[in-house]
Amino acid sequence: MVKRTFDIIVAAVGLLLCLPFFVLTAVAIKIDSSGPVFYRGVRAGRLGKSFRIFKFRTMLPDMEKSGGDTTALNDPRITRIGSFLRKYKIDEMRQLINVIKGDMSIVGPRPELFAYTVQYSDEEKCILDVRPGITDLSSIRFHSLDQCVGTSNVDNIFEEHILPEKNRLRVKYVKERSFWLDIRIILLTAKVILLRILKSARTRYDGELK
Repeated sequence: MVKRTFDIIVAAVGLLLCLPFFVLTAVAIKIDSSGPVFYRGVRAGRLGKSFRIFKFRTMLPDMEKSGGDTTALNDPRITRIGSFLRKYKIDEMRQLINVIKGDMSIVGPRPELFAYTVQYSDEEKCILDVRPGITDLSSIRFHSLDQCVGTSNVDNIFEEHILPEKNRLRVKYVKERSFWLDIRIILLTAKVILLRILKSARTRYDGELK
């Protein structure tokens, strides 16, 4: 009950504060490429029920249907604005609507494709006992997933080397979950994003000095 109340308050405040920025993001997406502003993919939710996850579109229209499920480093399907949105996790912020609807929580195991959840081991099935979240331990561990998988055989690399660790961290969260763990994950997520912003600013500054 406390978690759900927290989710609704944070999501409602977040949507209110981010609304002007969302409008600018939508305009930037439309200017950058033709096609819809939003992406609505099907994911496995709590108890294995399907739901549509809301994101700002970061790929060229219909490109998620071509290639693999995993985004490679410098993936040609990603738009210019999409690369920026992904880098700072801005594309995920529209999932605050999923939180309001009750499909997701602010913190919880990141939702996966059914192709992966049907392969869960008996231990991993507990991941589906809770609402999926916008951020979790695996999001922090693999905050630059495209860099982890590289440029070739990305689906195989993800499934063989990254997915098992992501699932281990998801199980860890489910078994150890608490309000204070959620707060810690939120703070760590904010730290990761802030460090990315500072790194980008420093890179631009160094480039201007040359």
